[in-house]
Amino acid sequence: MVRVYVYLSLVLLLLGFSVWGPVNGRRTRYKPKPKPKPDKNPVEEIASVQNFDINQISGKWYLLSVASRCKYLLEHGYKVEGTIMTLTAPASPKDPIKVSTFTKLNFQCWEIKQHYETTKSAGNFLLRAKMPVKNTEILIVDTDYKSYAILLYKREKKLTFKLYGRSPVIAEDIVDKFEDMANKQNLGLDVIFQFPTYGFCQSADKEHTLVMT
Repeated sequence: MVRVYVYLSLVLLLLGFSVWGPVNGRRTRYKPKPKPKPDKNPVEEIASVQNFDINQISGKWYLLSVASRCKYLLEHGYKVEGTIMTLTAPASPKDPIKVSTFTKLNFQCWEIKQHYETTKSAGNFLLRAKMPVKNTEILIVDTDYKSYAILLYKREKKLTFKLYGRSPVIAEDIVDKFEDMANKQNLGLDVIFQFPTYGFCQSADKEHTLVMT
């Protein structure tokens, strides 16, 4: 049971999406909702970086900021820990990119292993779930490969932006760019969470390694 809790907590922290929807304080009579007006999907306005090079994106990245309305982050964002992601480019273009993430939960170091499947669009990846509706689309929307990368995670029309750096310290103009990009998708400063620039994990034993592939 404890491992299930840990698994869910780490998934929510990594992807920035809530498993549960909002909970109402009391029951109310059913009222039919008006049909929503069709509007443009925000992610359609965002494209992956041009001339994306999967080999240059490989290597170690420090998670610096996350813009998300995830319920878990809204409630526990003050407890986030230093997080490092390492990307390993595939030998073949058709193979997935390997993702290893080190972070802490309850003072314990954990490693989470994932595979981001490549797609026909360079810079676009897919993280598969057991249910296709829960698949996560991942876009590398901006990077210079040497200092920063901005990733967009999309699942069920919900968006999460993440800012990564090659080092824990990054230029202010890059931070401004990230915040402006998130704000255009209605993710303002009130839902941007800064991650610590210290206390990083470098390893984890087998008992504290989750393989999500």
